[in-house]
Amino acid sequence: MNIAVGTSTWSLEIPEGKQILLARGGEEPRDPRNLVREALESPFHFEPMRRATTPDDRVAVVLDANLPHAAALLAGVFDHLATANIPPAAASVIVPPGAREAWIDDLPDEFADVTVETHNPDDRKKLAYLATTQGGRRVYLNRTLVESDFIIVLSGRRFDPVRRHAGAEVAIHPDLADAEIRAANAGPYSKQNPWGGAEESREVAWLLGTPFLVQAIEGHGDTVEQVVAGLLDSSEEGRKAQDARWKFELNEKADAAIATISGSPDRLTFADFANAAATATRCVRPGGRVAVLAEAAPELGEGASLIRRMDEPKWSAKFATPDWAACRRWCYAASHAGLFLASGLDDEIVEELFATPLSSPAEVQRLVSSAASVVVIPDAHKARVEVKE
Repeated sequence: MNIAVGTSTWSLEIPEGKQILLARGGEEPRDPRNLVREALESPFHFEPMRRATTPDDRVAVVLDANLPHAAALLAGVFDHLATANIPPAAASVIVPPGAREAWIDDLPDEFADVTVETHNPDDRKKLAYLATTQGGRRVYLNRTLVESDFIIVLSGRRFDPVRRHAGAEVAIHPDLADAEIRAANAGPYSKQNPWGGAEESREVAWLLGTPFLVQAIEGHGDTVEQVVAGLLDSSEEGRKAQDARWKFELNEKADAAIATISGSPDRLTFADFANAAATATRCVRPGGRVAVLAEAAPELGEGASLIRRMDEPKWSAKFATPDWAACRRWCYAASHAGLFLASGLDDEIVEELFATPLSSPAEVQRLVSSAASVVVIPDAHKARVEVKE
């Protein structure tokens, strides 16, 4: 069988009798810009988005800059705004701290008048009080967002170990909240976490005046297969679409798992590695083997550096690093399975992350040939697998 690894294709021989392939046939790749245009013309349970705007509106667009083709998707939003006589100069694009910036260079010249703002949760002058939630929390959000007349949230739908689904209203709160709430969301998860969770995110979005959601469902690699648009009630439709594309069921666990990560390496993060490893680990028997295959060499954060200094892969809630969630998932995988990694990272770094480095399809072939059963999960960093046993 052929599998996509980064931008390459690897060939493996896995007899059908011991192969379990967790994959769905995706739709033919389409122009992301047109996908957005069509979604905004026919939103979920609503008329075309222009009916909710006026030409004098100041528009805030919350952008998930990690989306593939982020600039093209954003261009589709501006195309629709133009049909409502809203010029690019009336729009501000807001991205969370640390967001990728490559999309800016890909934005067509016709949208050069758009203002781009990176949210600063530490600058009180850049925050505005919105309201107090039913739970008694005073909510402070990005000032440009709060003071705008119309809000559009352009985000990807993804699985999240804490919130189950990321994107949509979560891209507003806690992502564009003050430093306290963002720190609570980034800190070690527990039942005492002071961030209010998904329910509070929905309440904050409603308090903002029901923003318009544009939810992108990714396909394999760097593709976007579907866009779900609409008011706040379309959030559930986005979650359903994500589940339909990327949620799988497995009847029994395998001896080994192959977790691939395809697409442009420069978009990938250590969190993607950890997601793929944790997803695959849940698919193998205790002590099974998991191979994560990618071409990327992502930047390693504070928590990953901490792992490299550990004697064993045990993550503690006392390690309050910004990348705690990814590190906890990686340590889970490394402590429950024999972990192998093909990547652009140095072999020494891979070993310090409690994994065995792989460098070729031949090495992966030896791993799977010795297993009685093998589950293959294409783009495992995007998937969620529930095992019935």
